[in-house]
Amino acid sequence: MPTTISDPASLPHPTTATPSTAKPKKKSLWTNLGFQIVVAMVLGAAMGFVFPEVAVQLKILGDIFLRLIKTAVAPLVFLCVVVGVTSAGDFKRVGKVGLIAMLYFEIVSSIALAVGLLAGNVLGVGKGMADATKATLAQGKAPTGAAAPHSTLEFILNIFPDNFIGAFARGELLQVLVIALIFGAGLLHLSPEKRQPIENGLTKISDAFFEFIHLIMLVAPIGTFGAVAFAVGSSGSSVLLSLIYLILSFYAVVTIFIAVVLGTISAVFKINLLQFLNFIREEIYIVLGTASSESVLPRLLEKLPTYGCSRQSVGLVLPTGYAFNLDGTSIYMSMGVIFLANAYHVPLDLGQQLGILTVMLLTSKGAATVSGGSFVVFAATVAATGVLPLEGLPILFGVYRFMSIAIATANVIGNSVATVVTAKLAGEFDPEMARHALARLQAERAGAA
Repeated sequence: MPTTISDPASLPHPTTATPSTAKPKKKSLWTNLGFQIVVAMVLGAAMGFVFPEVAVQLKILGDIFLRLIKTAVAPLVFLCVVVGVTSAGDFKRVGKVGLIAMLYFEIVSSIALAVGLLAGNVLGVGKGMADATKATLAQGKAPTGAAAPHSTLEFILNIFPDNFIGAFARGELLQVLVIALIFGAGLLHLSPEKRQPIENGLTKISDAFFEFIHLIMLVAPIGTFGAVAFAVGSSGSSVLLSLIYLILSFYAVVTIFIAVVLGTISAVFKINLLQFLNFIREEIYIVLGTASSESVLPRLLEKLPTYGCSRQSVGLVLPTGYAFNLDGTSIYMSMGVIFLANAYHVPLDLGQQLGILTVMLLTSKGAATVSGGSFVVFAATVAATGVLPLEGLPILFGVYRFMSIAIATANVIGNSVATVVTAKLAGEFDPEMARHALARLQAERAGAA
C-alpha cells in the first residue's frame, strides 16, 4: 500500500498545484528558470571566447551562487532525514528503505565502474598522447594534497562525526546523515506527546529552508553565466587537441550509460525515463551550468515527493545517494585510470584492472566527503594503486572542469532514478501522484509556450 503523502500544493511550485483540468495561467518564456539557465550558458560561453581575460574574473559569480546553495544543503539533509525517520513511525521501515537503497547503490556503481573500464579500453583513450602530456606537465601542477591516499579504515572513521556542529560546518554529508539517523531514532523513542511538537517544529524549519532555496534560485542564471564564462575563458583556448577525444569519449559514454543502463533499469521498474528526465529538466539545466550536483539537491528533495515518492524515502535515499551512488564519478575514475595507463604506456592486465576497480568501489564512495570532489578522490585512487604515474594528474586536472559537467549530470540523474526505484521496491511510491505531476507539468509548460 503506497504511503500517504502530503498535499502537493505544499510542495514545489505551489502555483501549479491546481488540478490538471484547470486552465493554467499563461507565462512568458523568459520567466522560465530553465530557459534563463540555457541563455546564461550561451552568453557565458560567448563571453569566455570573446573576452577571456574578463571572463576569468567572473568566476566569483558562480562561486557566490554555489556558496549560497551549500549553506542550506547540510541543514536540509538533516531535517529531511530526521522528518523521514520520524514520519516512518518505526525504525524497521527506515531500515527496509535503507537496505534496498544500499544494495541498489552497490550494484549500479559497480556497473558504472565496469562500463568506464570497458569504454576506456575499447576507445583507447590516452593512446599516442605522450607528447601532449609532456607539454602540459611542463606548465601544470597537481592540486595540493590531491595524491594523499585514503585508506578504507580512514574512510569508515570519517563517516562518524566527532562534533555535532562541526559536521555541518564542514559540509560532511555522511556525518550529517549519521547524526540525523541517530537523532531521528532518539525522537522515535520519545512518547508521542513529547515527539509531536518537535516534529512540527522541524517541519516548519524545513519549510523555511526551502523558501530560502527558492530565493537563492532566483540568481541561478547569474551564477551559471559566471561559471561557464570562467570555464571557457580560462581553459577553452589552452585545452590540447589531443584531449578533445577524451572529453568527447567521456560524454558519449555517460550518455550511453544514462540511455542504456539507467534506461533498462527504468524500463524494468516501469519508469518512463524520457518523461522523468523532462520532469527534472530544470534541475539538469542548473547542473549543466554549475557543474555541481549539490546545487540541485535542495530542489530535488522538494520536487521528487510530488512525483509520487514518499517524503520518507526521498529524505533517506537521495542524500545517501550523493555519497554512495555517484555513477558519473565512477565512470570518470575508471576511464581516467585507463587514460593514464595508455598515455604513459603502463600495461595493465585484466587482473590489475579488476584490482583497481575494487579499490575504486571504496574510494568512489568518498567523493562527497573529500574536499575537492571527484578529481581529488580520483587522484587519491591513482596514488593508492602504486602503478600509475602521479605526473599524469595535472593534464587531467586541466580539463576536469569540462568533464565535471557530465559527471555531475550523471550523478544527479542516477540518484533521482535510484530514489524512484527504491521507493517502488519499498512500497513508498504513489503512481497516481506521478501521473498527476506529469500532467500538471505538461499543462504548465504548454501554458508558457
